[in-house]
Order: sequence, then C-alpha cells, then structure tokens
Amino acid sequence: MSGSVYRHLWLLAAMCTTMWCSPRTKQPVDYGKVKRAWPVPYRRFDHRPKADSFCQALYPFCPTGSPDGSIPLMKDSDRVQVFRLQTPVWEFKYGDLLGHFHIMHDAIGFRSSLTGRNYTMEWYELFQLGNCTFPHLRPELEAPFWCNQGAACFYEGIDDLHWMQNGTLEQVAEMTGSQFNEMARWVREDNETGIYYETWTVQAEPSPNTTVWFESYDCSQFVHRTYRKLADLGVTFNSKQQTNYTKIFLYSAEPVFLGNDSSIFGQAGKQELAADIRKFYHPFRPHQSVKEFLISLLEILDKVILERSFYLYYNYEYWHLPMKPPYMKITYEEIPLPHTDKAIIE
Repeated sequence: MSGSVYRHLWLLAAMCTTMWCSPRTKQPVDYGKVKRAWPVPYRRFDHRPKADSFCQALYPFCPTGSPDGSIPLMKDSDRVQVFRLQTPVWEFKYGDLLGHFHIMHDAIGFRSSLTGRNYTMEWYELFQLGNCTFPHLRPELEAPFWCNQGAACFYEGIDDLHWMQNGTLEQVAEMTGSQFNEMARWVREDNETGIYYETWTVQAEPSPNTTVWFESYDCSQFVHRTYRKLADLGVTFNSKQQTNYTKIFLYSAEPVFLGNDSSIFGQAGKQELAADIRKFYHPFRPHQSVKEFLISLLEILDKVILERSFYLYYNYEYWHLPMKPPYMKITYEEIPLPHTDKAIIE
C-alpha cells in the first residue's frame, strides 16, 4: 500500500482529534423508495437552527463580523474589486505547516472604490473541523452527537499579511455596486439554507470521469458557488495565477444507505449496526493522550484499510462506504474561474 495513504490518514486523524441540532428539511428523500441519483444532493433546510450549548468552539466563530451574517449594501454606481484569497488552514497558529500538505482555506475579498473600504467574506465551521467531520460519543445518548454547522462570515478589512505571506491575494474581477447587492441577497439565502459542513468528497476512483457519490460542502465550495453567482450576474473573471483548491477524497464502491438516528439507535433501532457505528467513531474522539492517539490510529487503519469500511454521516443520515484503494487522498488541483455568459453582458 502506498505510503501516501498512511500519511494522509495520519494527518487527518491528527487534525480531527486536535481541532476539536437537526431542523426541518426541504422535502427529505427516502432512499429506500426511490431510484438513487449520484451524487446524493446536499440537503437544504428551511432555517438555521440554534446551536446546542454542548457545542463549544475553541476559537469563536466570526468574532469581528455581523452576528446575523448581514452584508452592507453598496451604492449602485460603486465599482467593487473582487479578490481571491487563500492561505494554509490554521495559518495564524501553525504558519505554513498545513500548506506543505496543500490543506488550504479559501475566501473572497472586496474593495469599494467609493469608500476605499475593504471586506472579507468566508464560509467555515462554527465549531472547528474535527466537530464537523466526526461526532462526540456522549454516554447519556444512544446516537452519536454532532456539532456540525458551517456559515458565512462577512467582516470589514482584509488582513493582507495573513493572506499573502503563505498564500494568495489576487484581484480576479470587478463589479458594480448593484451586482454586489444582488450577490449579498443570494449569500443571505444560501447561508440560511445550507447549514452544515461536509469534509469529504466520495467517489469511485481517483480518475477524472469516475462516479461521484457525495460532494463536499466547505470553504472552497462556497467560493465556487459565489463566483458562479457573480458570473451569472455578468461579472467577468481574470486571473494571472493557476486557481488551485484543496479537496479531501474518500474512495469506495457504491455506498449503502443505512438510515437516520431514529431508525438505527435506541430500543427500536438496529442494535448491532448502532454498536458498530459507535465503535467506528470512537478512535476519532478529541483530547487523546499520545498513547491513546497511536492506538486509535491503528484502529482507524484496521477499520478503513483492512476491513475496508467507513461510516459517512450525510444529510443527517448514515451511509456505509465499502472502501477501496487508494482509500483516501488530499489533492490540490486547478478549478478554473467561471466564464461569463456574453448574453448577460449585452
């Protein structure tokens, strides 16, 4: 087996063990009664729920931004510059360390020509990556407990040093104030309906035209959605640099739908399956000693590589992934900026 697989699994386990609410949905899908379409659509919700008090962030979410995620309006006649921002994850604490593994965080910057003010907009986890990727196993609860929410944060200022020192700060477009205001309205809707973070992209093979089972929903996906919205509004993009982004892949045969909390856990649930899911997530628990972490890493390798098994929680439902080589991979590949429809401009 390739040494890169061990390296990626070790890195992810280390990140998730140290970086350490279910509202009504819009037309949930019963996968047992309909023909499955791949990738499984990311489920939208009709509101953002209040976070459970159990979930605590190591670093507060959006400390200098608006509490309700509001974005100030620009004058229609304004010219607003758009900047592509990228830096290694946790750069403020570890510098370029995670940049060596191409684990990058993405955001968008704006500058108003009329006021000269700069702004940053980014989408990230409310309770850090570990909580969004793996649950807590609370002894008083049958089901694993998830602290998984992600949201947009908009705040005044662009920290040039933070983005430029080990990453990217590049102007990629310019738009009108009217286009900016349309984008702001779209961000508000997107932020209220897309509420949870998804770390993994799951697909059948590491080849370009393979079947994708599940798409990630993270900071870079928010940037891509925003760029596409701006292109739909007639904004033209141009970059002198190659626009690469981080993706974390899992590779599996066709996933098997298992059910949700109420159908799997509790007295009326599937006891053997429930126990196996809890056992699978146990090695990913936070706050482990060095000895515990090494033991947990061996358990993870045994489950994922030798047993070829992984439990994925997606849309508040559990899936079993029959894992296959190369099992997991972190990539940093080019995703070009979107093209603007000329008919919109004309």
